[in-house]
Amino acid sequence: MREEQNLVCETPICDFVCNYNKSGAVRLHMPGHKGRDILGVEALDITEIAGADSLYEAEGIIARSEKNASALFGSAQTFYSTEGSSQCIRAMLFLALMRFKEQYGGKLPTRTHPIVVAARNAHKAFLMAAALLDFDIVWLWDEREDTGQGEDLTLCRCMISKEKLDGILSSFPGSVMAVYLTSPDYLGGILDIRSLAEVTHRYGTLLLVDNAHGAYLHFLANPLHPLDLGADLCCDSAHKTLPVLTGGAYLHISGAVSKMAVYARQALALFGSTSPSYLILQSLDLANRYLMDGYPYHLERCVKRLDALREELRSLGWFLEGDEVLKLTIATAKSGYYGEEFAAYLRAEGIECEYADPDFVVLMFTPENGEEDFERLCFLIKKMSVREAICRRPPTFLPPRRMLSVREAVFSSYEILPTKDAVGRVMGPAAYHCPPAVPIVVSGEEICPDAVQALLYYGVGKVGVVR
Repeated sequence: MREEQNLVCETPICDFVCNYNKSGAVRLHMPGHKGRDILGVEALDITEIAGADSLYEAEGIIARSEKNASALFGSAQTFYSTEGSSQCIRAMLFLALMRFKEQYGGKLPTRTHPIVVAARNAHKAFLMAAALLDFDIVWLWDEREDTGQGEDLTLCRCMISKEKLDGILSSFPGSVMAVYLTSPDYLGGILDIRSLAEVTHRYGTLLLVDNAHGAYLHFLANPLHPLDLGADLCCDSAHKTLPVLTGGAYLHISGAVSKMAVYARQALALFGSTSPSYLILQSLDLANRYLMDGYPYHLERCVKRLDALREELRSLGWFLEGDEVLKLTIATAKSGYYGEEFAAYLRAEGIECEYADPDFVVLMFTPENGEEDFERLCFLIKKMSVREAICRRPPTFLPPRRMLSVREAVFSSYEILPTKDAVGRVMGPAAYHCPPAVPIVVSGEEICPDAVQALLYYGVGKVGVVR
């Protein structure tokens, strides 16, 4: 155990850069700032010089650091991204497509077009991957709420049951290259990954999880990370919940599909810059030590403090949403306030929230938030009184009709129209995610009158439509 801890506590990337900076070497290489302070971080900002390794051909210090991360997360192999989960999402789908093609000897027969069964609350990067890799999407919509018409949709969540997934997979035998889920979602909802993984694997396909908001889940007392629950491929935005610079992310490959790791660097390189940030790589490297150095203890304390805050707010009559332990999602409309109004009040008092729309405010915490942050927020909310609920509900609508594939729409010429004038048109390249990560209409779908009302409700005044 001691040897394993020593391995994980290494910071080979940071050590190399620090030693290089101390060496006083004349920098006749990129970047152009030559290590001279402008922002104050330039001395540690380098490029792929001798000994610095190369992210997409890593065999040295980067590979060692990634091995440490793999040990921490319990993956077969973990790879770094300096371009966030967006890069990892595209890479996961590329890997799934490669595996799907291998089932047909490396080339798809003309009668078979790959399908990804995806929960509708997918990030825009997923849509862009569909355009670039040319796969079809079968959408899974939220099942929890029924307005009486059976098929109407709500836009706040996308909770999927194993029965629903089973029914969809049974309808497309041999054509599904992957199931793609987002959990946790932006408002703090968490899917039953374990049961959904069991269904997915029963049909011989892969489970891919966008875990951008849940890098910390493996370090809970009862781990809830998708890898712990049966996901095959998973991405984490380290920067969202860990002390990592913006853009730092992980691509995890589980032991069940460890052979896919051979293609992972190629997949990441396909969608990534050839100039990855060494500042971000150093922050990912240091995060390994941070996660080993008492992080589970500090995480547990933060979770308990947030639980106490939730209990106090509920006792005052506030309505809360979500299951994610590091998110405080206030259902402001149910509590008598528009979300934007509530967020503006907090902002005026020196607190910036993660997200606000007409119905919700999302506040994200980590162990880096001190007790004073909790006390300040609680004090400000106590100054407000819960009011009579705003009696309206977000617009609902039927699933949009697909007129073109995502690829056809994204690569079509388009024009920008006022949303109110876009009825009957086909959505072009832009995918509008409102509320967050739940697109009302995606590229290639028809914009119906109800969808227009939903777009306007969330403040989307213009849309791009295929000419």
